[in-house]
Amino acid sequence: MARLSDIALTALAPAIWGSTYYVTTEFLPQGYPITMAVLRALPAGLLLLLIVRRLPSCEWVPRILLLGLLNFAVFWVMLFIAAYRLPGGVAATVGAIQPLFVIFIAWCLLNIPIHALSVVSALAGIGGVALLLLGPSAALDPIGIAAGVAGALSMAFGTVLSRKWQPPVSLLTFTAWQLTAGGLLLLPVAYFLEPALPPLSASNVLGITYLGLIGAAATYFIWFRGISLLAPSAVSTLGFLSPLTAVLLGWIALGQALTPVQLMGTAVVLGSVWISQIAGRRAAAVKPA
Repeated sequence: MARLSDIALTALAPAIWGSTYYVTTEFLPQGYPITMAVLRALPAGLLLLLIVRRLPSCEWVPRILLLGLLNFAVFWVMLFIAAYRLPGGVAATVGAIQPLFVIFIAWCLLNIPIHALSVVSALAGIGGVALLLLGPSAALDPIGIAAGVAGALSMAFGTVLSRKWQPPVSLLTFTAWQLTAGGLLLLPVAYFLEPALPPLSASNVLGITYLGLIGAAATYFIWFRGISLLAPSAVSTLGFLSPLTAVLLGWIALGQALTPVQLMGTAVVLGSVWISQIAGRRAAAVKPA
């Protein structure tokens, strides 16, 4: 049975990820999304490797490369494509379909039964995110929608496989391997698709450092810990807290007003997360056949 402390600690990761939107717009150079993703993942992964001083065995290298591809390389690139081609609210709402993918992938790969409450909480969370972020002028671009769905599917597979494949090493080592693999896979993409970075200002360095140490190394360690302890559906719906944090941070730090519809969306998102944890506890109580 999952403890409330484990749920709260895992929820901290997507809550911190919600600050990425603010840090990106206020601190990072614009127009280098893939390069920023590399700088977010690779230095953090290498730093953790220096701490743990352990490389994956030959048996684990293919799995780690696949997890790095799913959790970081494909997910982040698709996320950036969706963000560039869609209004932010549309992109986030499309990405919110991820918990539904997790529910069905976990059923296929881990033989975890599908519970009605899990599906209800996932659908409610999508609706809550839509209330938080969608506006009347939201535009739909087919490529952007496809990228958003592909990114959600990639992260969903990464979440379930991270639960399925638990190497005989510490979670810190597991996190270091995945971050490094994701950064290395993104490196040639950034090199060939984006121009060289301009000279970085002090605020640029501060933003990159925050996203690497806090937004990647610390939070993904917490996230993978949660994946190892909680039901996959319960973990994935905690991701709804990311757009919620982004909206609240915009209200606090940037003076953006909250509408009654957004307040309703906040309540729906929190309710969906609560329902998903109940469903996760019920799922944990039933052993797969």
